[in-house]
Amino acid sequence: MRDQIFSTDTIFALSSGSLPSGVAVIRISGPQCRAIWEELCGSEPQPRRAAYVALRDTDNELIDRGIGIFFAGPASFTGEDCVELQVHGSKAVVAKLLSTLSAMPGLRAAEAGEFTRRAYMNGKLDLANVEALSDLIAAETETQRRFAIANSSGRHREIYDSWRAKLIEARALIEAELDFADEADVPGSVSDRVWKDVRELRGRISAHLSAYHHAEIIREGLQVVILGAPNAGKSSLMNVLAQRDVAIVTDEAGTTRDVLEVHLDLGGLKVNLADTAGLRETPGKVEAIGIQRSLDRASSADLVLLVEDMANPVMVPGLPDVPTIRVGNKTDLVTDTKCRDYDCVISTRTGEGIDRLISSLRQHADQYTASAGSIIPFRERHKVLLEEALAHLDIALEESELELAAERMRLASDALGRICGRIDVEDLLDTIFARFCIGK
Repeated sequence: MRDQIFSTDTIFALSSGSLPSGVAVIRISGPQCRAIWEELCGSEPQPRRAAYVALRDTDNELIDRGIGIFFAGPASFTGEDCVELQVHGSKAVVAKLLSTLSAMPGLRAAEAGEFTRRAYMNGKLDLANVEALSDLIAAETETQRRFAIANSSGRHREIYDSWRAKLIEARALIEAELDFADEADVPGSVSDRVWKDVRELRGRISAHLSAYHHAEIIREGLQVVILGAPNAGKSSLMNVLAQRDVAIVTDEAGTTRDVLEVHLDLGGLKVNLADTAGLRETPGKVEAIGIQRSLDRASSADLVLLVEDMANPVMVPGLPDVPTIRVGNKTDLVTDTKCRDYDCVISTRTGEGIDRLISSLRQHADQYTASAGSIIPFRERHKVLLEEALAHLDIALEESELELAAERMRLASDALGRICGRIDVEDLLDTIFARFCIGK
């Protein structure tokens, strides 16, 4: 258990959503929770039992009637004594209850993420749990929800702790050989016993790290860019996929001058769909800027939808080397739909082929949604620390001096420990918890 640095404060906040609402939840945490219950409810709290209570202010005036639950620490979310009050979600009721709490000596309003920070400081959560909880609160799609739930299970801590333990053991064997080389009960050369295991572990960490991009796509969304020549039907396709008029559609070439973006939920995966300026070789000055932005955006995309007017096919220059679905549009205007090697033929006017295109998009997305339950690094912070651990191991494996190799393994194990907060991470805490809302 970590040091309980908040042991003298009692904090409170509205933890439910915006008002007015059917029910509002006020959360309180800290050493004065029992006294607060007795002051507000006029009775002795019974731990972990919901009670119908009349809440009164310091003048014994009734504020509201609702449900109260007292959680005695450490069997609570924060590890401290906690109270949760469920009252009617009236702005006036909540304002009165919060003002009553703020007038009590020793109580103060909670800062953003402070309840979760207390849970971390009291050993109820590790940093990976905290970040997964933040992701769960921010989840917009089913895949993001499942991914956040999987990451909150503690499996990351188990795997990083096991890797760290292997490095500590390997380091201990190296240092034992250095310090007690003449003792009979100390293994001989560590090369056969240690370095093979370290190389194997290095491979496992590298494979684990390589899956980070899947996590990035699940959390941030699949980046899909629509490319094509002017008037190929890119903006029309975007409007069809978004099921609303996002982009302006006209017969005039070069209508789209900048990148337009819309967010979709495709089979539970967040998709960031971008419509871009039409690609051609002799654009005007302003249009040329839009084309360059289009190519820059496409070069970093996860998938490109290359749209071509089947009635007037035009080759487009400078296509990026990224996964691409070739889409033939305006099939309603042609009789021969096999004139080009398209992955999918559609008509944005009639809707023909749109279902097949969406099916192709979902097949591409399936490789990422399948990772939602996997143990993969899911934050940039994790990626950086895993890369740091790999760098130290690479040096250790090439180091001829055992003392220096042992030090590199210590640094690698420390990097793994910082992912879940096993090693000092005080400089990170303010940044991590600031992402939470008040009351969480």
